[in-house]
Amino acid sequence: MKRKSLGRGLDALIPSSEKKTESQVINIDIHNIFPGNHQPRKDFNDQKLNDLVSSVKNNGIIQPILLKHNDSDGTYTIIAGERRWRAATAAGLKSVPAIIKDIADKDLMELALIENIQRQDLNPIEEAEAYKHLMDEHSLTQDSLAERVGKERSTVANYLRLLKLNDKIKCYLLDGRISMGHARVLCGINEEPLQISLADMTVEDLLSVRQLEQIAAGGLTKQKKAKPHSSPSTPSPEILDVEDRLRKSLATKVKLLHNNKSNHGRITIEYYSLDELDRLIDILTK
Repeated sequence: MKRKSLGRGLDALIPSSEKKTESQVINIDIHNIFPGNHQPRKDFNDQKLNDLVSSVKNNGIIQPILLKHNDSDGTYTIIAGERRWRAATAAGLKSVPAIIKDIADKDLMELALIENIQRQDLNPIEEAEAYKHLMDEHSLTQDSLAERVGKERSTVANYLRLLKLNDKIKCYLLDGRISMGHARVLCGINEEPLQISLADMTVEDLLSVRQLEQIAAGGLTKQKKAKPHSSPSTPSPEILDVEDRLRKSLATKVKLLHNNKSNHGRITIEYYSLDELDRLIDILTK
Protein backbone atom coordinates (compact mmCIF):
# COMPACT_ATOMS: atom_id res chain seq x y z
CA MET A 1 0.00 0.00 0.00
CA LYS A 2 1.28 3.43 -0.93
CA ARG A 3 2.27 5.40 2.14
CA LYS A 4 0.16 8.49 2.75
CA SER A 5 1.93 11.83 2.82
CA LEU A 6 1.46 13.54 6.16
CA GLY A 7 -0.29 16.84 5.82
CA ARG A 8 -2.30 16.17 2.67
CA GLY A 9 -5.11 17.82 4.60
CA LEU A 10 -3.09 21.05 4.53
CA ASP A 11 -4.01 21.53 0.86
CA ALA A 12 -7.69 21.50 1.76
CA LEU A 13 -7.19 24.03 4.55
CA ILE A 14 -4.97 26.63 2.84
CA PRO A 15 -6.23 28.36 -0.34
CA SER A 16 -3.85 28.23 -3.30
CA SER A 17 -3.54 32.03 -3.32
CA GLU A 18 -2.19 31.92 0.23
CA LYS A 19 0.35 29.19 -0.49
CA LYS A 20 2.32 31.65 -2.61
CA THR A 21 2.93 33.91 0.39
CA GLU A 22 2.83 31.49 3.31
CA SER A 23 6.63 31.16 3.37
CA GLN A 24 7.04 34.87 4.14
CA VAL A 25 8.42 35.28 7.64
CA ILE A 26 7.80 38.47 9.62
CA ASN A 27 8.68 39.46 13.18
CA ILE A 28 5.68 39.93 15.47
CA ASP A 29 5.64 41.74 18.83
CA ILE A 30 5.53 38.96 21.42
CA HIS A 31 2.97 40.87 23.52
CA ASN A 32 0.46 40.75 20.67
CA ILE A 33 0.53 36.93 20.51
CA PHE A 34 -1.82 34.72 22.51
CA PRO A 35 -2.38 30.94 22.71
CA GLY A 36 -5.63 29.57 21.31
CA ASN A 37 -8.07 27.15 22.92
CA HIS A 38 -7.76 24.87 19.87
CA GLN A 39 -4.21 23.86 20.80
CA PRO A 40 -3.96 20.03 20.87
CA ARG A 41 -0.80 20.11 22.98
CA LYS A 42 -1.52 20.23 26.72
CA ASP A 43 1.70 18.99 28.33
CA PHE A 44 4.61 21.45 28.42
CA ASN A 45 7.43 19.58 30.19
CA ASP A 46 9.21 22.05 32.50
CA GLN A 47 12.69 20.62 31.95
CA LYS A 48 12.33 20.46 28.17
CA LEU A 49 10.93 23.98 28.17
CA ASN A 50 13.89 25.19 30.25
CA ASP A 51 16.26 23.57 27.76
CA LEU A 52 14.47 25.38 24.94
CA VAL A 53 14.68 28.68 26.82
CA SER A 54 18.48 28.25 27.04
CA SER A 55 18.63 27.47 23.34
CA VAL A 56 16.50 30.51 22.49
CA LYS A 57 18.75 32.77 24.56
CA ASN A 58 21.78 31.53 22.63
CA ASN A 59 20.34 31.08 19.15
CA GLY A 60 16.97 32.83 19.01
CA ILE A 61 13.87 31.26 17.45
CA ILE A 62 15.07 29.28 14.43
CA GLN A 63 11.71 27.81 13.30
CA PRO A 64 8.95 30.44 12.81
CA ILE A 65 5.70 29.92 14.66
CA LEU A 66 2.36 29.85 12.83
CA LEU A 67 -0.16 32.57 13.65
CA LYS A 68 -3.67 33.69 12.69
CA HIS A 69 -4.32 37.43 12.61
CA ASN A 70 -7.38 38.62 14.52
CA ASP A 71 -8.89 41.53 12.60
CA SER A 72 -11.09 42.56 15.54
CA ASP A 73 -8.25 43.69 17.82
CA GLY A 74 -5.04 43.33 15.82
CA THR A 75 -3.70 40.47 17.96
CA TYR A 76 -2.49 37.07 16.80
CA THR A 77 -3.58 33.57 17.83
CA ILE A 78 -1.05 30.74 17.85
CA ILE A 79 -1.81 27.92 15.43
CA ALA A 80 1.40 26.00 16.10
CA GLY A 81 4.53 26.85 18.07
CA GLU A 82 3.16 27.61 21.55
CA ARG A 83 6.20 26.00 23.22
CA ARG A 84 8.55 28.19 21.17
CA TRP A 85 6.46 31.26 22.08
CA ARG A 86 6.57 30.33 25.78
CA ALA A 87 10.35 29.88 25.58
CA ALA A 88 10.78 33.20 23.75
CA THR A 89 8.69 34.95 26.41
CA ALA A 90 10.75 33.39 29.22
CA ALA A 91 13.97 34.29 27.41
CA GLY A 92 12.93 37.94 27.26
CA LEU A 93 12.58 38.26 23.48
CA LYS A 94 10.61 41.27 22.26
CA SER A 95 9.46 39.66 19.01
CA VAL A 96 9.39 36.27 17.30
CA PRO A 97 9.57 35.21 13.64
CA ALA A 98 6.19 34.04 12.40
CA ILE A 99 4.21 32.97 9.37
CA ILE A 100 0.69 34.36 9.19
CA LYS A 101 -2.05 32.07 7.87
CA ASP A 102 -5.55 33.16 6.91
CA ILE A 103 -7.65 30.23 8.01
CA ALA A 104 -11.19 29.72 9.26
CA ASP A 105 -11.63 29.29 13.01
CA LYS A 106 -13.30 25.91 12.50
CA ASP A 107 -10.14 24.62 10.79
CA LEU A 108 -7.64 25.90 13.37
CA MET A 109 -7.38 22.71 15.39
CA GLU A 110 -7.00 20.55 12.30
CA LEU A 111 -4.09 22.65 11.04
CA ALA A 112 -2.56 22.81 14.53
CA LEU A 113 -2.83 19.04 14.80
CA ILE A 114 -1.17 18.47 11.42
CA GLU A 115 1.67 20.87 12.23
CA ASN A 116 2.25 19.27 15.65
CA ILE A 117 2.25 15.76 14.17
CA GLN A 118 4.80 16.81 11.57
CA ARG A 119 7.04 18.19 14.33
CA GLN A 120 6.32 15.18 16.59
CA ASP A 121 5.30 17.65 19.30
CA LEU A 122 2.34 15.74 20.75
CA ASN A 123 2.36 12.91 23.23
CA PRO A 124 0.16 9.90 22.30
CA ILE A 125 -2.76 10.92 24.52
CA GLU A 126 -2.80 14.50 23.20
CA GLU A 127 -2.81 13.17 19.64
CA ALA A 128 -5.64 10.76 20.45
CA GLU A 129 -7.71 13.50 22.12
CA ALA A 130 -7.14 15.81 19.13
CA TYR A 131 -8.36 13.09 16.74
CA LYS A 132 -11.46 12.56 18.88
CA HIS A 133 -12.18 16.30 19.01
CA LEU A 134 -11.88 16.65 15.22
CA MET A 135 -14.16 13.67 14.64
CA ASP A 136 -16.80 15.09 16.99
CA GLU A 137 -16.45 18.69 15.77
CA HIS A 138 -16.63 17.89 12.05
CA SER A 139 -18.67 14.65 12.16
CA LEU A 140 -15.80 12.74 10.57
CA THR A 141 -15.39 9.00 10.24
CA GLN A 142 -12.04 7.41 11.01
CA ASP A 143 -11.46 6.99 7.27
CA SER A 144 -12.11 10.64 6.44
CA LEU A 145 -10.04 11.87 9.41
CA ALA A 146 -7.13 9.63 8.40
CA GLU A 147 -7.27 11.06 4.88
CA ARG A 148 -7.25 14.64 6.14
CA VAL A 149 -4.29 14.24 8.48
CA GLY A 150 -2.31 11.94 6.18
CA LYS A 151 -2.38 8.85 8.39
CA GLU A 152 -3.48 5.26 7.81
CA ARG A 153 -6.94 4.53 9.22
CA SER A 154 -5.49 1.78 11.42
CA THR A 155 -3.08 4.30 12.96
CA VAL A 156 -5.91 6.69 13.82
CA ALA A 157 -7.93 3.79 15.24
CA ASN A 158 -5.03 2.69 17.46
CA TYR A 159 -4.65 6.19 18.88
CA LEU A 160 -8.37 6.51 19.58
CA ARG A 161 -8.32 3.22 21.49
CA LEU A 162 -5.81 4.76 23.92
CA LEU A 163 -8.57 6.97 25.30
CA LYS A 164 -10.32 3.90 26.70
CA LEU A 165 -7.31 2.92 28.82
CA ASN A 166 -7.38 3.35 32.59
CA ASP A 167 -5.87 6.66 33.75
CA LYS A 168 -3.06 4.84 35.53
CA ILE A 169 -1.99 3.17 32.28
CA LYS A 170 -2.20 6.49 30.43
CA CYS A 171 0.24 7.90 32.99
CA TYR A 172 2.63 5.01 32.38
CA LEU A 173 2.50 5.81 28.66
CA LEU A 174 3.04 9.55 29.19
CA ASP A 175 5.95 8.89 31.56
CA GLY A 176 7.61 6.60 29.01
CA ARG A 177 7.36 3.58 31.32
CA ILE A 178 5.43 1.68 28.65
CA SER A 179 5.58 2.15 24.88
CA MET A 180 2.86 2.56 22.26
CA GLY A 181 3.43 -1.13 21.47
CA HIS A 182 2.65 -2.08 25.08
CA ALA A 183 -0.39 0.21 25.06
CA ARG A 184 -1.78 -1.42 21.91
CA VAL A 185 -1.56 -4.84 23.57
CA LEU A 186 -3.30 -3.55 26.70
CA CYS A 187 -6.05 -1.97 24.58
CA GLY A 188 -6.97 -5.46 23.44
CA ILE A 189 -7.78 -6.55 27.00
CA ASN A 190 -11.40 -5.91 27.96
CA GLU A 191 -11.19 -6.57 31.72
CA GLU A 192 -9.85 -3.41 33.39
CA PRO A 193 -8.40 -5.18 36.49
CA LEU A 194 -6.41 -7.50 34.22
CA GLN A 195 -5.39 -4.58 32.06
CA ILE A 196 -4.02 -2.70 35.08
CA SER A 197 -2.35 -5.81 36.50
CA LEU A 198 -0.49 -6.47 33.24
CA ALA A 199 0.49 -2.81 32.96
CA ASP A 200 1.95 -2.92 36.48
CA MET A 201 3.75 -6.16 35.61
CA THR A 202 5.17 -4.60 32.45
CA VAL A 203 6.59 -1.65 34.37
CA GLU A 204 7.83 -3.70 37.33
CA ASP A 205 9.47 -6.46 35.30
CA LEU A 206 10.44 -4.34 32.25
CA LEU A 207 8.55 -6.65 29.92
CA SER A 208 9.11 -6.32 26.19
CA VAL A 209 6.08 -5.95 23.92
CA ARG A 210 6.52 -9.55 22.80
CA GLN A 211 6.61 -10.81 26.41
CA LEU A 212 3.48 -8.83 27.23
CA GLU A 213 1.72 -10.26 24.16
CA GLN A 214 2.55 -13.80 25.29
CA ILE A 215 1.26 -13.19 28.82
CA ALA A 216 -1.86 -11.37 27.59
CA ALA A 217 -2.63 -14.27 25.26
CA GLY A 218 -3.11 -16.44 28.35
CA GLY A 219 -5.76 -14.06 29.69
CA LEU A 220 -7.22 -14.66 33.11
CA THR A 221 -5.56 -18.06 33.45
CA LYS A 222 -2.15 -16.40 33.49
CA GLN A 223 -3.41 -13.74 35.86
CA LYS A 224 -4.47 -16.34 38.43
CA LYS A 225 -1.02 -17.94 38.34
CA ALA A 226 0.85 -14.67 38.61
CA LYS A 227 1.75 -13.16 41.95
CA PRO A 228 -0.05 -9.94 42.82
CA HIS A 229 1.90 -6.87 41.74
CA SER A 230 1.95 -3.76 43.84
CA SER A 231 2.03 -0.45 42.05
CA PRO A 232 5.57 0.18 40.78
CA SER A 233 7.42 2.84 42.71
CA THR A 234 8.39 6.12 41.12
CA PRO A 235 12.01 6.38 39.88
CA SER A 236 14.52 7.03 42.66
CA PRO A 237 16.43 10.34 42.85
CA GLU A 238 19.54 8.43 41.74
CA ILE A 239 17.80 7.17 38.59
CA LEU A 240 16.43 10.63 37.84
CA ASP A 241 19.92 12.08 38.30
CA VAL A 242 21.39 9.59 35.82
CA GLU A 243 18.61 10.40 33.34
CA ASP A 244 19.33 14.10 33.72
CA ARG A 245 23.09 13.64 33.17
CA LEU A 246 22.51 11.51 30.08
CA ARG A 247 19.95 13.95 28.71
CA LYS A 248 22.35 16.89 29.10
CA SER A 249 25.26 14.92 27.67
CA LEU A 250 23.33 13.69 24.63
CA ALA A 251 21.08 16.76 24.24
CA THR A 252 17.97 14.63 23.71
CA LYS A 253 15.26 12.86 25.70
CA VAL A 254 16.53 9.83 27.61
CA LYS A 255 14.47 7.37 29.68
CA LEU A 256 16.08 4.95 32.14
CA LEU A 257 14.05 2.01 33.45
CA HIS A 258 15.65 0.03 36.27
CA ASN A 259 14.47 -3.17 38.00
CA ASN A 260 15.64 -3.10 41.62
CA LYS A 261 15.11 -6.84 42.03
CA SER A 262 17.33 -8.01 39.20
CA ASN A 263 19.41 -4.85 38.75
CA HIS A 264 18.59 -5.10 35.04
CA GLY A 265 17.22 -2.21 33.05
CA ARG A 266 16.75 -0.45 29.78
CA ILE A 267 17.86 2.94 28.42
CA THR A 268 15.76 4.57 25.71
CA ILE A 269 17.36 7.38 23.71
CA GLU A 270 15.09 9.36 21.40
CA TYR A 271 16.01 11.00 18.08
CA TYR A 272 13.86 12.91 15.63
CA SER A 273 15.78 12.82 12.36
CA LEU A 274 18.50 10.80 10.62
CA ASP A 275 20.93 13.68 11.13
CA GLU A 276 20.27 13.57 14.86
CA LEU A 277 20.76 9.79 14.84
CA ASP A 278 24.14 10.27 13.17
CA ARG A 279 25.05 12.84 15.82
CA LEU A 280 24.14 10.46 18.64
CA ILE A 281 26.08 7.61 17.03
CA ASP A 282 29.16 9.85 16.82
CA ILE A 283 28.86 10.71 20.52
CA LEU A 284 28.27 7.12 21.66
CA THR A 285 31.03 5.58 19.55
CA LYS A 286 33.82 7.98 20.43
